Amino acid sequence: MTTSPVARALTLAALIALFPAPRAVAQTGAATADLTAQVVSSAAPTASAPIVLSLGDAARIAARQSATAQVARLRASAAGARARQRRADLLPNLSALGTQSDRTFNTATLGIDFPSAPGQPPFFDPDGQVLGPVHTIDLRGRASMPLLELDALARYRGAAAAAEAGDADAANAAQQAAAGAAVAYLRALRADAQLQARTADSVLAGDLLGIARDQLKAGVGIALDVTRAQSQASTIRAQLILSRNDRDRSRLDLLRTLNLPLNTPIQLSDSLAGLPAEQLPGETDAIDQALRGRADLLAADRQLVAAERAVTAIRAERLPSVAIFGDQGVVGKNWSHLLNTYTWGLQLSLPLFDGFRREARIEEQRATAREVDVRLGDLRQQTAIEVRGALLDLASAREQVDAARERLRFADQEVAQARERFRAGVSGNADVIAASLSLNAARTLVVDALTAYQSARVSLARAQGAVTRLR
Repeated sequence: MTTSPVARALTLAALIALFPAPRAVAQTGAATADLTAQVVSSAAPTASAPIVLSLGDAARIAARQSATAQVARLRASAAGARARQRRADLLPNLSALGTQSDRTFNTATLGIDFPSAPGQPPFFDPDGQVLGPVHTIDLRGRASMPLLELDALARYRGAAAAAEAGDADAANAAQQAAAGAAVAYLRALRADAQLQARTADSVLAGDLLGIARDQLKAGVGIALDVTRAQSQASTIRAQLILSRNDRDRSRLDLLRTLNLPLNTPIQLSDSLAGLPAEQLPGETDAIDQALRGRADLLAADRQLVAAERAVTAIRAERLPSVAIFGDQGVVGKNWSHLLNTYTWGLQLSLPLFDGFRREARIEEQRATAREVDVRLGDLRQQTAIEVRGALLDLASAREQVDAARERLRFADQEVAQARERFRAGVSGNADVIAASLSLNAARTLVVDALTAYQSARVSLARAQGAVTRLR
């Protein structure tokens, strides 16, 4: 072959950059902690060193600091606070009270008739008279303690289950945020690969244009070949411009999903071909892992428990409750003469009739529990479908990658043969242009196949609730 050595070297370099050898990306807890510190420290606009991100790093950062994940954790915190409020109904209640007051009385409102001696005026005016003011100082401590509050205990247990459901919801939101970041990361990798492919196409188009011009100058070519080559170069240049724009836009989308400042410099440590290609798990094992590990399933299960405990709590309101109470303090007219007084007692409460309000509340909670149970069953079925679908997509995408790489190999061979014939003057460059278009499509097909494979891999991790464990 008489291909220019420089052109061959540039084309080979572009292809190697587009399809590097597979490598394993290992993540450890220490590395993740270092990355977190790096992300925090690089939030300032003056940071110069870019943040190096892998697919797993992007997923874990989004799970930790995306706005969706933070809001979900705040909601879980609120649910935990509500559970602690319910727990307070089972604990002692202590208070202190101090008053200093002046009060006047109308004797007619005392309800007591004070008899007077015959012939003597009444002790108080029958129409009432004002006495006082009476100066009173009262310092008192009060305490109460439930001894038997089965309804309060059931309400607390229901609130605790709701808090656990809130934690599971927060974990599910983190998984969703991680999946979104992983998809955005793959889009950025695809944009990089497309840019590399169009760069390789641009090198090839420039080489063909140079050959056409050399042949025209030597008198063995025609102007039509030069025009065709120029048109092809212009088309590739337009595609290259679009690829650069897609790359920049994908970076902005990735920063947004990671909740990082949009001026943060980042560097992707992976490539589409360099991401690991894992062995397909068995369908039964994959579904079992999903049923055990998905946070949304755990959240629905805890919601069902909370609804059932709410029914138990309402039923327990029919039972008697027992509590003790007491207060002790000093009271008097002045600070120099205060006398000790106290009150204590044992209280038994027994609800008798509330207009069937409890029965209606029980029916309402039963309907809520049945609704949650139906949603839980549907979610389990949906989980199995998502896992099976992801496995099918993964197997299909792997075959598509093999087919696309084979087509790329033949397209590259077709370009080499057509260019050799063009250089030898056996044919015009129409065959070379057609072959280069086929090579352009083959490169895009490989990029799309690799993206589909890695997207299926992320979908399987999402279906199993294991996005944050991606490498």
